[in-house]
Amino acid sequence: MEREGQWWKSQLAADIHTSLRIKELKLPTYKSHSPQIGMRRYFADLLAVLSNRYQLCPAARHLAVYLLDLFMDHYDVAVRQLYVIALSCLLLASKFEEKEDRVPKLEQLNSLGFMCSLNLSLSKKDLVKMELLLLETFGWNLCMPTPAHFIDYYLHAAVQEGDLHNGWPLSSLNKTKAFMDKYTHYFLEVSLQDHAFLSFRPSQVAAACIAASRICLQITPSWSTVLHLLTGYSWEHLTQCIKLMLLAHDYDVKQANKSKSNSPSVQSPLQPQALSSTSTVSVSTLKQPLPTSQQLLFQTGGYQQHLTQHSTPLSQLHMLGESQALGPVRSRDYLQAHQTGLLTGSVSQGVFPSYPSLASGLRSSLPLQGPISMQVALAAEPRHCLSYGGGYLGSHHTFTAGCFDR
Repeated sequence: MEREGQWWKSQLAADIHTSLRIKELKLPTYKSHSPQIGMRRYFADLLAVLSNRYQLCPAARHLAVYLLDLFMDHYDVAVRQLYVIALSCLLLASKFEEKEDRVPKLEQLNSLGFMCSLNLSLSKKDLVKMELLLLETFGWNLCMPTPAHFIDYYLHAAVQEGDLHNGWPLSSLNKTKAFMDKYTHYFLEVSLQDHAFLSFRPSQVAAACIAASRICLQITPSWSTVLHLLTGYSWEHLTQCIKLMLLAHDYDVKQANKSKSNSPSVQSPLQPQALSSTSTVSVSTLKQPLPTSQQLLFQTGGYQQHLTQHSTPLSQLHMLGESQALGPVRSRDYLQAHQTGLLTGSVSQGVFPSYPSLASGLRSSLPLQGPISMQVALAAEPRHCLSYGGGYLGSHHTFTAGCFDR
């Protein structure tokens, strides 16, 4: 079953990728009109932690956050009710993307610490009612591609034999691919944390995750001809998105260093010793032994030369034309306005708990020391969506009740 689910290695991979690219052009336009948009970061982190706790695949996690984004964009929702909606989005996404035994149970959700502290309890009737409201809002269509749906297809070609590391041939292709996988999933989590990334196509964000990872790993060229042909995106198409990712990366590194300096010397047994606070060591060379599966090394700064090494101006980002969710000029202004949000975070500290409070409230085994995007990327075992059935390749569901019965 797992082998069948690796569609990116099959003969139909190019056709499935084309189908996903067509479907992403039909995604609803995100307008960032939610009155509760300042709370969005908190609930995105909440869904990330929960999906990691229940071992959901990245596709389920990203779909859950995307459903929440779209719903918040349409309704003015009370904070207390947002918890119920967020959990409902997580259940819908897991029912759509996961095996039945992976879907969180109602009693598990009701036993969460924050549910008890808020005196919230979901009944089956309330949950079905909320899921129906969500499905009606989305026109009973959950076939909405996210960056996580593209990432495995792009990762399959993210590193090639002819690539160089600091100007030298790669000493180990397999080790380099392992580093690439970790970095790419880190940037994939970064893309969840700010709604500015919703101004790009999901496939564009996935491609930018690969490019940003190649920059951090000092692999040249930063964007190869193979990746250009595979994704359909040139370097100029990706530059703005890469800049946002690297800004968030630098901020995460600073926060992780700060967390390290303030944390006691005794580490959690779940946190690898070499990881420390997640990001204090530079990537020196790929010739060193490969760390454990949860280990990842981060570097800071030095990105501007990669972003400016191509002579083509950023204005060629406009080649995406009318198919972009936002117009060319509006898109650039929108992204520039959100760079500050990426550097400072968009959590309203006066309303929501801090990350340590979130950790204790969830009673989760995930140690939230440092930025949550790093923690989720490191603690989660790599898992993939098992299949892309008729829901993704067809235009509509055949049976609307299937979402409740899976």
